[in-house]
Amino acid sequence: MDEVVVPTAVVPSEQSSELLGYSPDARLLIVNCDDFGMYPAVNAAVIESVEVGIASSCSLMVPCPGASQAMKLLGRRPQVPFGIHLTLVCEMPGIPWGPLIAKERVPSLLDLAGELFSPTSAGRAALLGQARLDEVELEFRAQIDAVADAGLTPTHLDFHCLADGGRDDVLDLTVALAAEYGLAVRVWLEPGRQAMRRRGLPVTDNDFLDSFSLDVEGKADRYAQLLRDLPAGLSEWAVHPGLGDKESQAVDGSWPVRRTDYEFLVSPQARAILQQEDIAVIDYRTIQRVWSESLSPRRPAGPAAPRTTDR
Repeated sequence: MDEVVVPTAVVPSEQSSELLGYSPDARLLIVNCDDFGMYPAVNAAVIESVEVGIASSCSLMVPCPGASQAMKLLGRRPQVPFGIHLTLVCEMPGIPWGPLIAKERVPSLLDLAGELFSPTSAGRAALLGQARLDEVELEFRAQIDAVADAGLTPTHLDFHCLADGGRDDVLDLTVALAAEYGLAVRVWLEPGRQAMRRRGLPVTDNDFLDSFSLDVEGKADRYAQLLRDLPAGLSEWAVHPGLGDKESQAVDGSWPVRRTDYEFLVSPQARAILQQEDIAVIDYRTIQRVWSESLSPRRPAGPAAPRTTDR
């Protein structure tokens, strides 16, 4: 659940779709399932939305109770692209999670009760007002390394409930980590997009859609219209599918948002509209390649090292 903006077209001098090798009038869409790993009914819906529905990728919340199951699901599905949903807040008192790093090492990330802040406006403001960048880095690295230790290879980094990290220095840190680990970053607020474009890095050309911004009533019709009205260039939707079963309803007040997302993503209607409108659904692997090439350290020219051959 990030801060929400309803999509409208933005026309930069060179669209990210062109940086990715597409024509200027191509309509590209990333449909990314956020919150993978939150709990089992989310995990099941995310996998189905990617394998059967129109979703193209997902983002894993490493500290969450369902993350271990989610990583096992990904391990059996190397074809499913996924990012890391960097997580510094917790909105689920019924299934709470904390930082991966020992709490005594990241006190600035915790509230007065010693827990992660809730992503209310006040909670986010308090977190961002006191979080030390070195402690944010410790936690982000722990989440990225936990995925690597599980033998998984992500495509990108994005943020749970903190648009573009919530602070310029947090976004800068995340871009630096992406360069180190060979990943892309989801950047969607205009200041961040402008900064990335100046570096030749592809980001969404059009305003970002968070599915929490849409009314539950009539959502399928709204999604259908958004697809028909999709502008040229690269767009991204952050969707939040969940089964909405009894377990979900017991712990998650947002289950209707998740259930209605899931129903549209796996519907025949969604796939039919994509075909009718000639919309190309892509994932972050394409973007990751450009980011990795652009951010990789430039080595000074010199004599080539001798080749060795394993025997």
